Amino acid sequence: MSDSIIFTVQPGGSLNGEIRVPGDKSISHRSIILGSIAEGTTHVTGFLEAEDALATLKAFRAMGVEIEGPDDGKVTIYGVGLKGLKAPEGPLYLGNSGTSMRLLSGLLAGQSFNSDLTGDDSLSKRPMRRVTLPLAQMSAQIQTEEDGTAPLSITGTSELTGIHYDMPIASAQVKSCLLLAGLYAEGETTITEPAPTRDHTERMLQGCGYPIERKGNQVSITSGHRLQAVNIDVPSDISSAAFFLVGASIATNSSVRLNHVGINETRTGIIDILKLMGADITLTNEREVGGEWVADIHVKSSQLKGIVIPEQLVPLAIDEFPVLFVAAACAEGVTVLTGAEELRVKESDRIQVMADGLQQLQVNAEATPDGMIIRGGDIEGGEVISHGDHRIAMAFAIAGLRSKAPIVIRDCENVNTSFPQFLSLASELGLNIAQNKP
Repeated sequence: MSDSIIFTVQPGGSLNGEIRVPGDKSISHRSIILGSIAEGTTHVTGFLEAEDALATLKAFRAMGVEIEGPDDGKVTIYGVGLKGLKAPEGPLYLGNSGTSMRLLSGLLAGQSFNSDLTGDDSLSKRPMRRVTLPLAQMSAQIQTEEDGTAPLSITGTSELTGIHYDMPIASAQVKSCLLLAGLYAEGETTITEPAPTRDHTERMLQGCGYPIERKGNQVSITSGHRLQAVNIDVPSDISSAAFFLVGASIATNSSVRLNHVGINETRTGIIDILKLMGADITLTNEREVGGEWVADIHVKSSQLKGIVIPEQLVPLAIDEFPVLFVAAACAEGVTVLTGAEELRVKESDRIQVMADGLQQLQVNAEATPDGMIIRGGDIEGGEVISHGDHRIAMAFAIAGLRSKAPIVIRDCENVNTSFPQFLSLASELGLNIAQNKP
C-alpha cells in the first residue's frame, strides 16, 4: 500500500455551481488508438490528460506514431495506417490502465513485430485470460504469467483468423480487443454480448469510415478496409460526473450543473439507477457531437430511497458502483445489488473494499458474492483505505457530504489515473477536502 497521498474530508456541506468535468476516458483511449492506425491527421479536443489515457498515448509514440500534445485537451495524431506501426524498442508500460492493456493486446496480435505489455502492481493482478483465450482462438500467440495475468508477451502474426465469439461476461474491453484484432484477421469476426456494453469502439470505427455490422446483441467486422482520420471532440466523462451526481443528490441545499457530459445509452446506468432511487436529475441541451450524444445535466438535493437495482442496468453503470454504494448508504431503506461479480476484478475488489470502508464508517453494508446489501442510515467519520483504486478514493470523499465527522482516505495517488482535477473541481463546488502527503 502506498500512503503517498491522503485525502481528508470535513463533514457536511453542500455542492453548488456549474462545471465541466474532464474528457471521457474510454473515448480518449480510443481516439489515440484509432487515430494512430487511421490514414491522415486526427485532431482531438477534450482529451483526458490523466495517467491512463497518457499511457496509451505514450505506447503509440513508442511504436513510431507522431503525436503532438496534449495541450489543454488538444492532441494531433499523424496516423500511420493499419500496417504502419513499428516495433517498440522495449516493453510498453501501461501503468494502471486495464483498457490500454486489453485493447492493445488485440491490436498488437496482428502486427508484423513482437511486443511486451507491462503494468503496475495493480494491473499485473487483473485477469487477462478473458482477452488472451479468444485471441488464441484467432491464432494469436500471447504468453501470460501462469495465473493468466500480465506481463503479456505477444508474438505478432499475419495469420489471424476471424471467429464467432460468445462473450461469457459483458465487457466492452473484451469486445473492443476482438474488434481491433478483427481489423487484421482473415474473414469475419463476430462478437455476441450477453448484455449491452459501451459501444464507443464501434461508433468510432464507423466514424472513421470502417464498416461495422451491428445486429441486436452482435457486432461483426471484416478486415480489408481502411480507417480515415477524423476530428474527435471528446465529451465529458459520465463516470467522473457520477461523483457529483451522487454528491448533489445526497447533500442538503445542493444544485449542480454538469456541462457537455456524454450520455451514450450504453453508459447512462448511473442516471437510470439514481432516478429509480428518487434523484432530481434533468438533462437539457441534448445534442450529437461526433457520433456521441452529450447533454448538460442538472442535479438537485433529494431524499433517495433504497431499491433493488435491476440487473440489466449493471453493465451500464459498472464503473460507477463505488459512488452508488455511497448513495445507497444515504438512502431510506435497503438497496440490493446483484449480478455484479465483475466489480471484484477491477482496480481492486470493489465489492469487498467498499463494504469494508462503509463498515468502518458504521454503515450497515454486507458484501455478497455478486453485489452488496446496504441499509441506509447515518455515516460516521473514520479512516478508510482505497487500496490504490481511484474510484474508491473519490467515492469516500463524496461520503463526507453526509458524514458526522471527518473521513480520512488513504492511498489516493491513483485518482490521477482518471480524474486529476477531482480535488479542484470538488472544492470549487463546495466539498471541504484537503490533500496531504505523510
